[in-house]
Amino acid sequence: MILIDGKKVAAELREELKKEVSNLKAKYNKTPGLTVILIGDMAPSQIYVRMKEKAANEVGLKSEVIKYPNEVEEKTVLDKIHELNKDDGVSGILVQLPLPKHIDKQKVIEKILPSKDVDGFHPMNVGNLSSGYDSSVPCTPLGCYLLIKKIEPNLSGKKAVVVGRSNLNGKPMTQLLLKENCTVTITHSKTKDLKEECLKGDIIVAAVGIPEFVRGDWVKKDAIVIDVGINKTEKGIVGDVAFDEVSKVAKALTPVPGGVGPMTIACLLKNTIECFKKSKKN
Repeated sequence: MILIDGKKVAAELREELKKEVSNLKAKYNKTPGLTVILIGDMAPSQIYVRMKEKAANEVGLKSEVIKYPNEVEEKTVLDKIHELNKDDGVSGILVQLPLPKHIDKQKVIEKILPSKDVDGFHPMNVGNLSSGYDSSVPCTPLGCYLLIKKIEPNLSGKKAVVVGRSNLNGKPMTQLLLKENCTVTITHSKTKDLKEECLKGDIIVAAVGIPEFVRGDWVKKDAIVIDVGINKTEKGIVGDVAFDEVSKVAKALTPVPGGVGPMTIACLLKNTIECFKKSKKN
């Protein structure tokens, strides 16, 4: 079995992006800039944002983190986004989710200009992705897609099963696989005979948020399995896939941690650079 090393692939991608940033700087005398808005003091969010900042600095992006207390007013956040939308020095804007209850997530996402939406969550980017047009693609599915392509460059005609239907991962993942001419089945916790559906998949992407949900006898021999889940359990951090069982049948499998996570952050940097390049074309 091939253990898909997300850390290694992400490091290679960051090296490419570093070169690209220095070429863009030489060409335009400007550096792509990423601004992250962080609200409140949730530990996971703080860790993610620190990792994003470190990775951005590593490839030579300009990076800024704007922090607000948990009780910040929604209007303050929306006004700040409006200001960043107009700022030429900012190529990409990201608001770290989840948000406090009193702030409307939809309003915040829709306030970010689609051309600066590095998370790919704006309805316009979602629509463009579904229609097969040019768009920002959410970072996690984009990372999964790049890992799958490393193992299997030609996906045409493959059967893919996506477990989980979130806007964050399941739906955009489906669009990316359809674009590659896969036959895609979206499943979820309410799917009947989920095991039977999974057994048809040449590719399985599990993003359901339930520890070790996908078992070894759900996976056909030589399938490629991508585990998006990060679940805290008594055993420590585990994915949505029962690793020990699935590793005996799969052709290739991502570990947790060290699989999809590093790719998500590398793809955020990639999206920021793409937004910068598009702004220069327009």
